[in-house]
Amino acid sequence: MKLICTQEKFKKALFNSEKITSKQNTLPVLSNVLLEANKNFFKISATNLEIGIEIKIGAKIEREGKIIIPARFLGNFSSNLSGNENMEIETVGQNLKIKNGRTKAIIKGFSAEEFPLIPQKNTEAFLKLNTEVLRNIFAKIIASVAHNEARQELTGVNVIFAEKEILFAATDGFRLAEYVLKITENEINEENYKAFLEKNKSVIIPAGTIVELNKIISNFLENSAVDIIIEEGQIFFEFAGIKMVSRLINGKYPEYKHIMPKSYKTTIIGDKKVLQSALKMASVFADSKANEVVFKIDAQEKKILIDTKSVEAGENSTELNFEVQGETQEVVFNLKYLLDGINTLATDNIVLFVNSETSPVALKELDEKTGQPAENFTYIVMPIKN
Repeated sequence: MKLICTQEKFKKALFNSEKITSKQNTLPVLSNVLLEANKNFFKISATNLEIGIEIKIGAKIEREGKIIIPARFLGNFSSNLSGNENMEIETVGQNLKIKNGRTKAIIKGFSAEEFPLIPQKNTEAFLKLNTEVLRNIFAKIIASVAHNEARQELTGVNVIFAEKEILFAATDGFRLAEYVLKITENEINEENYKAFLEKNKSVIIPAGTIVELNKIISNFLENSAVDIIIEEGQIFFEFAGIKMVSRLINGKYPEYKHIMPKSYKTTIIGDKKVLQSALKMASVFADSKANEVVFKIDAQEKKILIDTKSVEAGENSTELNFEVQGETQEVVFNLKYLLDGINTLATDNIVLFVNSETSPVALKELDEKTGQPAENFTYIVMPIKN
């Protein structure tokens, strides 16, 4: 293998690939990346057997070939490179020679035959979504995924496919997030999508896959279309020369629609940043174990009193003049769960819907154009029973 490529493209591709490598010692080969020169492109691949990634970058290929190299050594070396000189990369036996300006290195590698095969798709994409759309959806949903492996299906995001929309949902039993994406004809291959719907109505994508995908999308900083393929218990994402494949979680996601109330007795509208500040202040005084915050909603006075207290720190209260419609109520929340939900909302003003001290509370963004709650995203949090 012998090639020349830009330092910027090499470092970016290696950075995204290195994150997928396994840190476990049971299979040492998984801590390596596969470098492959093939005709008109240079490819860097990595896998941990749960997720696989292949990134192609443009390069001047002088000799084809492939080798596997320890990701940590190669990553540490490339991250310390400076300047914008091209990378000259060549294999000599089982070693990788790299020259970048005045810097040279030889890194010991291994035979590429030892590298596990990364699954390849057999069908064409049925869905094409913009990278920014995906990043936004996953950023809102991911906080609600469970981290307890006791119920594996809750450690992923449930994706429900319908003819005109796709639902993304996550819950850990204490809060629930749901995003409803309306799909257009431009975003689907109609024939492939119908064929998919006949066999599948929903899948569960592991949270780790979503986190890594969002990091890669954020690193590339450019809008592009993501081709999505699902087959044989695996999901494929392809965009901008990147192919990412992940296993899907095998299991049945719990029905959650019944815990989303159809109507509410009290509606609160207020400034997101003001509420965030009040809750962050409350967190200073909240009991470290219970982490409770009390919302005293006064419909007549049109205000909310946020109370916290603990034996260790003392007590704090903040009064907010928010728009309140409906009944006066008092609700106790887990402060972290409530603040996590507020942090996912993107609008300046937000809406809270309350029914009782024991019923699910909903948070929504307020559409600035219509003045109405946005219907595409809902965050549900369960109150703490007094």
